[in-house]
Amino acid sequence: MGTDGIGLLATLLTLVAMGLGFIALSDEVREQETQHFDERVLLSLRRADNPAEPRGPPWLAEAARDVTALGGVSVLALVVGAVGGFLALVRRWRTLALVVGSTVGGALVNTLLKSLFARPRPTVVPHLTHVLTESFPSGHAMLSAIVYLTLGALLAQLVERRWLRAYLVGVALMFTLLIGLTRVYLGVHYPTDVLGGWMAGLAWALLVAVVARAVKRRSPGLREESRGETEPS
Repeated sequence: MGTDGIGLLATLLTLVAMGLGFIALSDEVREQETQHFDERVLLSLRRADNPAEPRGPPWLAEAARDVTALGGVSVLALVVGAVGGFLALVRRWRTLALVVGSTVGGALVNTLLKSLFARPRPTVVPHLTHVLTESFPSGHAMLSAIVYLTLGALLAQLVERRWLRAYLVGVALMFTLLIGLTRVYLGVHYPTDVLGGWMAGLAWALLVAVVARAVKRRSPGLREESRGETEPS
């Protein structure tokens, strides 16, 4: 098996692991087996004498709100729109369709999962930012994983050096990790909400990668775009 085949096998195994992990976690959440753990983690992040005040320096809560905004629908829509505009300007239409399809599809899946589980938001501590939807899985964690990992992988295709590819993917992972952690710190999600969002988001991003790989084999145009050979006329 060549390097290409090993990479595909690793992707498929990770996809299956994330899918099974999400199913197992969601089953525990549905049966409230994780509730005690979730509440203890949230309480540990607040002052014992005043649950409305988070632990840490005064600026940390404001910084958490700034970082968590990077996973909000408005910011992600702006990011995808900006990248989509660039791809349209350079006429990489197939890549544009891949990015938009991945993002919109992931948002629909997240909405469906939230409606399916209908888990209430945490009430054990006061929220430090506004929320509108159900709790499981975390939309910020899931959608940031989808958008930033997809864009990180897309940019990684444009460079040849491995350390540059690792840097781009690493930055995408860092954004996804920090956004998820802020949701717990701000008290608007249980830890298992965020973990479920990460699993679902990574699984969706990997599924899109596998589909894109299959389509690329049958689409010379998409192969040229991924190599950066398509130039605007």
